[in-house]
Amino acid sequence: MTLRRRPMTLIDIGRWLVAAALTGLMTWAAVSDIRVRKIPNRVVLMVLALAVPWMLLGTLHGFLWALVAAGIALVVSFGLYSVGMVGAGDSKLFAAVAFFVGLDQLWLLAVVTALAGGLIAAVSLASRPRRALVMLTMRGKGDFGRGVPYGVAIAVGTLVVVWGLLLHLPIPGLARQAAFPS
Repeated sequence: MTLRRRPMTLIDIGRWLVAAALTGLMTWAAVSDIRVRKIPNRVVLMVLALAVPWMLLGTLHGFLWALVAAGIALVVSFGLYSVGMVGAGDSKLFAAVAFFVGLDQLWLLAVVTALAGGLIAAVSLASRPRRALVMLTMRGKGDFGRGVPYGVAIAVGTLVVVWGLLLHLPIPGLARQAAFPS
């Protein structure tokens, strides 16, 4: 049995172009977060702007659900910001990305982002064992300098979800049908 591939349409090309632009923006956010621990507001606004053609190339009926996803993400990430777990830029970027991917993909975005953030934190602690020992001894109290650049984890989560949709990757929970109906 041979698989037949359908020819690429203008809509497919548009999706790939938007995903490529999003990849560039997420790279910008991640690099900025690593270098100066700030995510520029321009990046957040451009991600929101890219959501419009992304939705037009998928389904527009998901606009209200995308707003719901962004609202949920903003409330949760603002809570994390208010207790000092993430920065304000991380919170804004996560909400913008949630608007981009919509409610169907929000839980997967959150899980992959959290896993990537945990991996980054583990690598950071493993690369500086003295710092990890001091943190354990002081039970998390004290000033340990710069924390985890969570913009990197958000970028990883975003790109796994978006490229997973486009490349039809077998990622458990990826709601392909809702994002790009045939």
